[in-house]
Formats: sequence, C-alpha cells, structure tokens
Amino acid sequence: MSDMDTTWMLFDFSNPGAVAEWQAIDDRVMGGVSSSRLRHDPAGHAVFEGTVSLERNGGFASVRSTPAARGRPDAQTCFIEGRTPGKRFKLNLLTDDAFDSINYQASFAPSATWQTLRIPLSAFRATFRGREVPGAPALDPVRIRQVGLMIAERQAGAFELEVRRIGLA
Repeated sequence: MSDMDTTWMLFDFSNPGAVAEWQAIDDRVMGGVSSSRLRHDPAGHAVFEGTVSLERNGGFASVRSTPAARGRPDAQTCFIEGRTPGKRFKLNLLTDDAFDSINYQASFAPSATWQTLRIPLSAFRATFRGREVPGAPALDPVRIRQVGLMIAERQAGAFELEVRRIGLA
C-alpha cells in the first residue's frame, strides 16, 4: 500500500497560497505581548516564526487555520513534516469553528533536520485555554475543522519552525 492511499493532506506548504488560510492568535488576546506569523518561504515551505514574551502574564504564540471540513473518518494519526533546533511545539486540532473552544493538543519537538513526526490521534488531549478538560470527548477525526501550531511552556525568545506539510493518515 502506498503512502498516497492512506494519506489525507491538510496543508501542503510548497503551495504559497496555503499560508493565506492561517492567522496569528497570540497571548495578546489576554494582554500579553508575544507575536507570531506563518509565512511562505521561497524554498518551498512555511515558517511559523515570532517571539514569545513572558511579560504581562503572557507566554504563548500560535497560528490557526480558517475553519473548513478537514476531517477524515478513518484517520488514526496526524503527521507534520518540519524542522527546528531545540524548541517544543504543540499541534492543535479543533472540531468546531469557534475562536475560543476545546482544543485537542499534542506536543512535538522536531529536530534540526527535516523529519515527519507521526502523532497518534489518541495522544491529543482536550484542553481549554491551556488547561486539560477532564471528561471531554475523545477527538473525533471526522469533525476536525481547524488546525493550529503553538509554542508555549515558558519558552521565551525568538522561535522559528519550518513546516512542509500537515496531514492525516
């Protein structure tokens, strides 16, 4: 079986237009001063970049896709092809169109060389405003509407995560 038979590509950032579907949602929403963006690099990938500041009770930066039908009923894994030296990130999956709602999160830490990280959907934890939600339903892959990238965990300073693609398998 080929990879193409079982893969559902959510974002292929070799296409410059793919970054247009994303917007920044940083700790400014709660008074912080962190900032980020997702931009296309002419080398054929996206770059999630910015600065995390712990000032004014801040400490996170994130970008999120616009809502759309992104789910797949038989998906077991979310994969991300990326690279960055020494930082930890979160991949966020949301099952509704709301700005402020339950967010299914999984942490990942890519290496400085390109690699495809495969995260089982069962590893995504339901959170709301950064806190785990006990008793929340498990992530239903057919209901995925929004995808996000986040840096938090008090990792102050500049960051850059290069991403080629994100998908479900």
